[in-house]
Amino acid sequence: MTPPQLVIFDCDGVLVDSERISNGVLAQMLSAEGLPTTLAQARRHYQGLLLDEVLERAQQKLGRALPAGWLARYERVRAHAFRQQLAPVPGAAHAVARVRAAGAMVCVASQGKLAKTQLSLQLTGLDRLFEPSSLFSAHSVARGKPHPDLFLHAAAAMGAPPQRCVVVEDTPSGVHAGVAARMRVLGYAADSDAHALARAGAEVVRSLERLPALLGF
Repeated sequence: MTPPQLVIFDCDGVLVDSERISNGVLAQMLSAEGLPTTLAQARRHYQGLLLDEVLERAQQKLGRALPAGWLARYERVRAHAFRQQLAPVPGAAHAVARVRAAGAMVCVASQGKLAKTQLSLQLTGLDRLFEPSSLFSAHSVARGKPHPDLFLHAAAAMGAPPQRCVVVEDTPSGVHAGVAARMRVLGYAADSDAHALARAGAEVVRSLERLPALLGF
């Protein structure tokens, strides 16, 4: 196995344990607007979407527009919850450090806004493992996941050909994006549906501790 030149990490659910927090806030706020939503439903219907897509889908289900400023309020409430609860995914720091020590490049490519990724990494101490220039957001490309644009943009910016890149994802939409970019994709399934990740084209991994070995490091 030829080790990759670049490992592209998703942020939420791969590096930071944020999905339950984000979707818990979303479920509470949608329920308060008259759209009863459980955590499981929020994760099933909205996880992995851009915020604008979350808003559009929620309004379709609700049958009316959410109040002006609702999305900005959600972001503020979520950020407050992050500051209280956010933690790194077990093994994430070790895996990234091992990849770097082996001489490969690392970057983060997230569906979320750049400011959210920066906050998440700072709160969990993972920011020390990534250069500021190695953080990428779907808001910087024409199409987010499941399209390949974000991963191709990250690879080009980091100077790595797609065939020498590996993507680490935890959602089927992210896996589809990596596959469409013609990159090897590892699906982190500790808190995700392993069968859905595999169907999307990922090699399933259940512990980040195993990641360096799977990459040939």
